[in-house]
Amino acid sequence: MRAIILMFDSLNRHLLPPYADTFVKAPNFTRLAEKSVTFDNFYAGSMPCMPARRELHTGRYNFLHRAWGPLEPFDDSMPQLLRDAGVHTHLASDHPHYWEDGGATYHTRYSTWEFFRGQEGDPWKGIVDAPAAGPGVQGALRRQDAINRRYLPTEAEHPQTRTVDAGLEFLESNVDADRWLLQLELFDPHEPFFTQQRYKDLYPHGYDGPEFDWPPYAKVTEPADQVEHARLEYAALVSMCDRSLGRVLDFMDAHDLWRDTMLVVNTDHGFLLGEHGWWAKGMPPWFGELVHVPMFLWDPRTGEAGTRRGELCQTIDIAPTVLGFFGIEPPPDMQGSDLGTRGRTRSGALFGVHGGHVNVTDGRFVYMRAVVSEDNGPLEEYTLMPTRMRARFSPRELSAWEPAEPFSFTKGLRTMRVPASGGWMNPWRHGTLLFDLEADPGQEHPIPDDETELRMLRLLARLMHDNEAPRSQFERLGIPWDGEPGPEHLLVRAQAARAAALAEPLPADLPARDLLGAPLAELRDRVELRAVLERHLPDLTRTELVTLPATTSVLDLARRGVLPAATLRELAKELAAGGAAWM
Repeated sequence: MRAIILMFDSLNRHLLPPYADTFVKAPNFTRLAEKSVTFDNFYAGSMPCMPARRELHTGRYNFLHRAWGPLEPFDDSMPQLLRDAGVHTHLASDHPHYWEDGGATYHTRYSTWEFFRGQEGDPWKGIVDAPAAGPGVQGALRRQDAINRRYLPTEAEHPQTRTVDAGLEFLESNVDADRWLLQLELFDPHEPFFTQQRYKDLYPHGYDGPEFDWPPYAKVTEPADQVEHARLEYAALVSMCDRSLGRVLDFMDAHDLWRDTMLVVNTDHGFLLGEHGWWAKGMPPWFGELVHVPMFLWDPRTGEAGTRRGELCQTIDIAPTVLGFFGIEPPPDMQGSDLGTRGRTRSGALFGVHGGHVNVTDGRFVYMRAVVSEDNGPLEEYTLMPTRMRARFSPRELSAWEPAEPFSFTKGLRTMRVPASGGWMNPWRHGTLLFDLEADPGQEHPIPDDETELRMLRLLARLMHDNEAPRSQFERLGIPWDGEPGPEHLLVRAQAARAAALAEPLPADLPARDLLGAPLAELRDRVELRAVLERHLPDLTRTELVTLPATTSVLDLARRGVLPAATLRELAKELAAGGAAWM
């Protein structure tokens, strides 16, 4: 028995032929659907990248207890369980986050592994006298990415190609062997949408503006032709991913691996390409484009091919499915179910990011529960591995930690309970949202429906208890810890006005764009403009400015969802008047 997991990053279900009438050229995904089961109601759980991979390993949710981080000492890891049972597990990937602090314990769970450098801002090639970086972390990443691209001039040298080459080499070397797992994990089509010209040529268009294959994590303010250009750059990269998928399918055909080799094709989450007025992920709520993800399974145990399944499934189901295929009983801490067996149905699926909305779907309705207080608290992390994405926890963060009582899944261990901050991801600004996917599959019109909200809120609370969510999560959401939520706990109507205000797209034409784009600190220091800022941004001008990057502007705040469109328009008008008076 053998298994292949082909995992993509940021792959959009609604742009794939098996799921939609799409302009994207991806014939191998159509071919895959004919060879496997296509899941129509598959959801991500914890986002983004490494939280999703923790779920892939452990078969249980991550986001209610901690943010981005390594596997914990008490985690059950599917690849390690296989390795310990005599199944050789191999990881081939170009995903750079495995090399960082927050990914440091994942790849070592496999028997063997190999990585290919150069994606995104991977600190790969060192060029000291390259042009200076722009502001902030993103500026440094973009500078490094520009350096990396110099060393990737051809498709053969592209990290995606080299990763697939390595995966096929493993398959060729072990095609006659038994009991192995290959996890072939591609960073694409994650941004930046870097690919070679032959894939761009599949989507000809007349755009002649600035390079734009790396949209920001922000609201859309770019002109329509630039938005369309980014969508086509993404499509080109999906077509390259489709070719990589085809190479794997070709090998399976040539060696008749369909006889005894499981194939899982999945992704961690999607990517917003202007939908809901947003780019990317992280700042907006986790809409369907991000969490209702593609999933394909060929399971030799069932022999199902060319079929579709509609039951509610999630990323946490993958680990017990793979373990079950190899005849290994999943450990009791895994919350997922073996997709190769029928019978168990999931009443609801939780999903979210630590510090964001806590979301639940029953397959028809999606309920996005925001917090009751603008401070987004209380919020805590529970960990024995205090590292972030690219850094360790700071001494300041650790100064207030306390030992927590064990959870049932921590193997009797007490974790560190560390006070946390949600940062930019504050769900209070977006409000609590309820959508009916049957009537509104695009989630464009939230509904005030008290009866449905109460039912979904009770489902949310029950699933949070099933997951042993800490009391602080219930408190921040305004949900009783020791009783059933009632009508007095509903929030959709109460927060509807704020939600609608922030959901409004940002205006394209604004006066005083130079002032809106200037650092807030500079505006605050100008006497004639300070009063304007104090009227509209009192907290920022008095207390919070020191916590923001030095280059943060009014427009930055609006693009990150801190200011609604109406406030931005009024601020722009008053800044224009104040600036003119000063001139």
